[in-house]
This record gives sequence, C-alpha cells and structure tokens, in this order.
Amino acid sequence: MSWSDHAIWWHVYPLGFLGAERAALPADEPPRHRLTALADWLDHLIGLGCNGLALGPVFASETHGYDTVDHFRIDPRLGTEDDLTELVERASARGVRVLLDGVFHHVGRSFAPFADVARRGADSPYADWFVPEGDDFRTFEGHHRLVALDHSCPAVADHVTDVMGYWLDRGVSGWRLDAAYAVPRPFWHSVTSRVRAGRPEAWFSGEVIHGDYTTYVTEGGLDSVTQYELWKAIWSSLNDANPHELAWALKRHNTMLETFAPQTFVGNHDVTRIASRLREPRHLAHALAVLFTVGGTPSVYAGDERAWQGVKEEREGGDDAVRPAFPATPSDLGPDGLSVQRLHQTLIGVRRRHAWLVRAQASLHTVGHTVLSYTLTDPDGGSAVAVALNYGSEPATAAVPAADWTYAAGDGTVPSGAGSVSLPPFGWSIATAPRI
Repeated sequence: MSWSDHAIWWHVYPLGFLGAERAALPADEPPRHRLTALADWLDHLIGLGCNGLALGPVFASETHGYDTVDHFRIDPRLGTEDDLTELVERASARGVRVLLDGVFHHVGRSFAPFADVARRGADSPYADWFVPEGDDFRTFEGHHRLVALDHSCPAVADHVTDVMGYWLDRGVSGWRLDAAYAVPRPFWHSVTSRVRAGRPEAWFSGEVIHGDYTTYVTEGGLDSVTQYELWKAIWSSLNDANPHELAWALKRHNTMLETFAPQTFVGNHDVTRIASRLREPRHLAHALAVLFTVGGTPSVYAGDERAWQGVKEEREGGDDAVRPAFPATPSDLGPDGLSVQRLHQTLIGVRRRHAWLVRAQASLHTVGHTVLSYTLTDPDGGSAVAVALNYGSEPATAAVPAADWTYAAGDGTVPSGAGSVSLPPFGWSIATAPRI
C-alpha cells in the first residue's frame, strides 16, 4: 500500500476557519500570521483518527481564494511562505501529511500575466495564456472575476508544473485540483507526469462533479477524483428513505474501485453541511457508517465532526454559512456535538483496523423498502466487515452472510454465526469477522 491508501483527511477552508478578511489586504499592510495557528488543531485531527490536513486555498487571491493572483505567494491574510513551511514541518513531525488546493483552471483578474494582457493586449508575452471571447476573455462558468487559462498553451502547462513542484519541494504531499472537470485531461496528464518525474509519491485528486470519473484517472494521470455521485446518493437516499438509490451508487462505486480509490466525503466547503442536509437527525450515523466503510479515501470537513449546521445558498456570499470562523483552539469548541465527534472516532477506528477497506468493493445483500445491508471482504486475508442500515421508524432485519460476526459499532444485534442483523427503528450496525 502507498501512503495515500492510509490517508484520512481533515479538510479545512483556511480563509474562513482562521477568520481572515473578506478581501485582499492593501499592499502596504503587513501579513497576518494566521496559518501556523492550524498547528494547534493537529491534536484534534489526530484524535479523530485522521492523518492528513487538506487545506483549501492558501495562495494570494482577491477574495475567496479561488481567484488566485500569485501561486508562489501565500495570501498575506494567512501569512507567509515561512508560515506554511512551519505548519507543514509541524504536521510532518506528527505523521500528518498536508494537501494543497490548486486552482489552475482560472485566475483572478489581478493575476500579473492577465493584468499585463489587459494593459498591452497582443503585445503582451502572456497573450496566449488566455482565450479572447467577444470583447473580453473566457471565464469560469460566467464569473467575470475568474478568467480562464488557455490549457493548450505550453507556457500555462509550464507554469502549473512549476507551481506544483515548488510547493511539493517544500514538504506538501499532494494537490486537490480545483475544477478539474473543466480542464482538458491531456493537460493534467502532461503536468502530473512531469511533476511526478522527481516526486513519485505526490498524490493528485481532481474535483470532478459529473462525468466519467475513471477517465480522469486513466487519461488525466490523476490518482483520485471527488466522488460526488456517492455523496449525493448517501443523503438523498436517506432523505427519501430509498435504499435502492444508495445501492445503485454502490454498484457504480465498485466499478471505480477496479481502477482507483475515489475521494469520498459527506461534506466539503462547497456544499450544505450533512447535518443540515439530512431531514432526520438520526440518519447522520447512517451517512457516516457508509463513508467510513466503503472503499475510497475519506475526508471529514472541519465542523462536520461536531454536527455543525450550514446551508449553502446560490448568491454572493452564499458559501459563508459553510465556511465559518473556528475558535482559537479545539478546547474552545465546548461540549456541543461531542457525541458526533466520538462517533467519528469509533468509525474511523473501525477503518484503521481494516485498512484494506480503501479498495474494497461492496457486496449487497438486503436492498429493501427501508433496509440496506452490504459486506466488504479483504481479498488477501479474508476478513470482512458487514454494514446494515434501517432507514425507517419500525424494527427491521437485514441479511448478511453467516459468519463469526463480532459487534464493532451501532445499535443492531448480530448473533454470532447468524445470517441476519436485527435493527431497531433508524438503527444501524457494523460487525466484523475473520472470514466469510
């Protein structure tokens, strides 16, 4: 197994988490050295069972971080390169890897090469970095402030290659590639191949929402992509009390696992928090049970481990509710949601004891009106994990293969050797066996 097969990420949106200003600092103001404060959360991250810190944008930008203006400079609202280096070193000393968020589809209009093109037009040496469109330039999904890069331009590929290598050489372990779906796959393949040439352990995960996920790995040279299909199926099937939707998604997920381990999640900086999305609070445990048992590389969005609420809205500032400032230290979180944090710890503990789950395919057993059960088996050692979920308000029974099952988590009853699980209303169960 590579290091990424053991990765469980704690995902942070730094500008929000650290209470940064909403817009870039004036040029004459000193940096705010906020970034190193994340090192004070390493105990919390490790206590959950995670071993990776996935950072949202940290590079100089105009506002929210996805309008980058300098990929080689840390946003002064967060600090300096030395601050990031210190955070990476302190994380590494604790066995925690750091992932950066690379926004390489588009840039902010203050990005120096674009500013030069805006000033000099075709005379600029950067003229072929951007795509003229009408009386302006191509943008990201119609957002005027986000100017798209021309990924057919060799100089753009050189720039992205240089940026990735620069920060990998300073200790980060990989990249989340923002809006990877909007970038031609051959571009990703060219860049990642060059970056890997001297850094074979680098890990690349692309943000892909719709489409053929597997081709971004096979043709794009990525290691993983965000599994939005599974994310949607988890909360939607629970809200609709429709196990069949999740069962279908698990079959699709199995086909992906034949090629790669998808990046799995039930929350991130771009979506309504899972505790707000679910109409029945008791379904939160079901969502987490799926996240931490199915194949893939899981991530926990900071705050979800305390069942924080937050609804994303389609308007300017509509992400604010899911990107709030955090208290100075974990001890300031207080007791609210502590039971959900402990549930995360329990489930991640199950995951850690069965590291082979990262590439395990789910075998479905019961897919009923309100019940779903599946098992996952280690192809090498034969050990197994069984998961049973009761979506409904009445007691239920779910089938699992007969085996020497041992209780691992949940509130269901799994008699040793039995081929069924008894579940209370809205109940769930995880059991393990040395073989099935």
